[in-house]
Amino acid sequence: MLDKYFDELEVGSRNVSRGRTITESDLVMFSAFSGDWYPLHTDSEYAASSIFGQRIAHGMLVLSAATGLVPMKPGVVLAFYGMDKVRFTSPTFIGDTIRVEAEVVDKRDKGDFGVITVRQEIKNQRNEVCNTAILKVALNKKPAA
Repeated sequence: MLDKYFDELEVGSRNVSRGRTITESDLVMFSAFSGDWYPLHTDSEYAASSIFGQRIAHGMLVLSAATGLVPMKPGVVLAFYGMDKVRFTSPTFIGDTIRVEAEVVDKRDKGDFGVITVRQEIKNQRNEVCNTAILKVALNKKPAA
């Protein structure tokens, strides 16, 4: 979806990404990178006694991995503009495969560029929604031919 210029997208444009499996290595590397060593993500014994019964991926890891699933084209995306109403609605476990389903719900022309509003759902292989968010992205307009 972020591989199309502002004027090539319409309200209602949809995209479903490829999938990506969340691995134990992802949790370890994200913990090392972010400094977030909370035991729900990194301690099997602690997580086993939680309501989840096992370790879960960091919410921000899931959001970050989802960003990499959305097709982006250099020169199209001007900037990430913001994120609202972020909710983690079900856990993502090691071994879950996530995908992103996105829909343009608003467009605002800003003159030299435009801002799209996207409703995003991250779903797992069981079609459960793990995360919802509203994203705003500044996109360039298609260059004149």
